[in-house]
Amino acid sequence: MTSDKLKTPTIALGTWAWGDSGETGDGYFGSSLTQAGLEEVADKAHAAGFTLWDTAIVYGMGRSETMLGEVLKRYARSDYQLSTKFNPRIAGTSDTSMADMLEQSLANLGTDYIDLYWIHNPADVRRWTPHLIPLLKSGKVRHVGVSNHNLSEIKLADQILGEAGFRVEAVQNHYSLLYRGSEHAGILDHCRSKGIRFFAYMVLEQGALTGKYNTENPLPEGSSRAKIYNGMLAQLKALTDKLASIGQSQGAATADVATAWAIAKGTTPIIGTTKPHYIDGLVRASSITLFGDDIAELEALADAAKVNTRGFWEQEM
Repeated sequence: MTSDKLKTPTIALGTWAWGDSGETGDGYFGSSLTQAGLEEVADKAHAAGFTLWDTAIVYGMGRSETMLGEVLKRYARSDYQLSTKFNPRIAGTSDTSMADMLEQSLANLGTDYIDLYWIHNPADVRRWTPHLIPLLKSGKVRHVGVSNHNLSEIKLADQILGEAGFRVEAVQNHYSLLYRGSEHAGILDHCRSKGIRFFAYMVLEQGALTGKYNTENPLPEGSSRAKIYNGMLAQLKALTDKLASIGQSQGAATADVATAWAIAKGTTPIIGTTKPHYIDGLVRASSITLFGDDIAELEALADAAKVNTRGFWEQEM
């Protein structure tokens, strides 16, 4: 861990969908993206002050990192932050697996250091956490976090790093109006008490909470997210209607309010950015004020929907 403090933006930029190939059925989101289009996204994001980009080596098995690296070549390295992840599930058995995977990410991204490096899942906390230490000492990794870890695993990782003079600086878990496992398990409270930044992914539930999709206009057929969410859309109508109503009163869109809810809960939402106009929504979300009554009503409607959006890769918190 370097002496510079981890910069935590109001909103981080997600690039999970950048790993899609664009071919129907090949990719989680069913997105068709071009480098030119994503350069336009990046230009607008940077002009608006959003400069932390989150990716992972498993997003498209390197495609997301590679595309992001190409897009960011237009900026000085000091103008943005990179967040990417080591994944134990594809690591193999070598003692150099983490260092090797980091080198691949560095090559994909076209950089010589990562601002925030995560262990993507808790396959073996005792085995893998110590491997972060030499990477921190080398300077190739500036700060570290853990993703998809439960409270006991977060504490164990922090203990292991602490023995070497480092610490868990960030936690990244699935957290949305529809999935508040990290809150119920005490992880958000723990992060607040320890000064650990909590990054929330899937805040918009892959589009299901944007107001764009409903039973008449379902998510893209053939995509993995369509199989998960299209059957839930009728149950989500009351919630998305309320998000839209709050948005209308503040000159904002449905998705902006769902993002603002995550900010109001003290988290840094990671919002997928594939189109330039999405950046306008992030600007609006950053300025929305949600009152306690709004938050309570939104959470009550989310609970009433009775859906479970926990990913197949996620453990119970």
